[in-house]
Amino acid sequence: MSAYRIVVAGCGGMARTWVEYALARDDAEIVGLVDIKAEFAQAMADKYELTCGIYTDLAQALAETGANLVFDVTIPASHFSVCSTALNAGANVFGEKPMAETMEAARELIGIADRTGGSYAVMQNRRYDANIRALRGLVQGGAIGKAGYVGADFFIGAHFGGFRDAMDSPLILDMAIHTFDQARLITGADPVSVYCHEFNPPGSWYAGNASAICVFEMSDGSVFCYRGSWCAEGAQTSWESQWRVTGERGTAIWDGAGAPYAEVVAGGDQEGKFIRGYERVEAAFEWEGRSGHHGCLDEMFASLAEGRRAETDCRDNVKSMAMVLGAIDSARSGAKVNLRGYY
Repeated sequence: MSAYRIVVAGCGGMARTWVEYALARDDAEIVGLVDIKAEFAQAMADKYELTCGIYTDLAQALAETGANLVFDVTIPASHFSVCSTALNAGANVFGEKPMAETMEAARELIGIADRTGGSYAVMQNRRYDANIRALRGLVQGGAIGKAGYVGADFFIGAHFGGFRDAMDSPLILDMAIHTFDQARLITGADPVSVYCHEFNPPGSWYAGNASAICVFEMSDGSVFCYRGSWCAEGAQTSWESQWRVTGERGTAIWDGAGAPYAEVVAGGDQEGKFIRGYERVEAAFEWEGRSGHHGCLDEMFASLAEGRRAETDCRDNVKSMAMVLGAIDSARSGAKVNLRGYY
């Protein structure tokens, strides 16, 4: 019997990467596919020539298969139900972001994980990239001195169709958590407060607000400014955002695609100069893991094998979740929101 007996909950297109990853592991076996529409689960089984059970009820799938791991690849509105059902049944969970639709639900999932001893790790695939790890090295390694400003620009014209087009806050709730989580990774700091202005610009094909500007105060004293839009046609940024981190001695830059670098005040006598001289510092590339979903799933499985919490364990990821829901609360109230009570 395989070490990991997996039930996949949610059989839409997003699940394919997860299924293909599991099929490539020698120690994993997909024992069940669950979807509210059985034909979607059957289509997934047919595509990958799987002979596992097809279900529309997760509890039944867990009871009949003896699964010890659930991949939650459902829509955000289903995450609490799927994860709580799996954890209460004694299974571990690897889930898509966000953890839940409310902070109360996210905290309840942490409580269930604590009570059951189960692992609940969240997919934050954009942490797993050699370039962003190198940028983190520049920032946390002291090349630019203590960081004071962190800026991320995200502008993509994404024509998804489907549930995102109907969401109230599609950018912040479904996508911005990636960039917010990246900011925490880069700085090593956690959110303290947020002011957010959310809006839907002319020409948007989304029903809800697809653009936002957010200003976060962070626990290290820095300010993180996010500017983003999911309905920005032309001159698009990378999906990893474009980054500028300004510190005491210089600035680190990453365009989201190439290698990051820093410009710092050059050595020698700079007294009396209106604009000081700078020198370029190349980032060190030390991270050797795989990129994207594969890198995050590698870490999740390693955490189970090693009996430790994953880097994106729910207890840590709830802080990124707080940034998302705090930003939405701020946008709706028009006021700055204190995030210390959110997580």
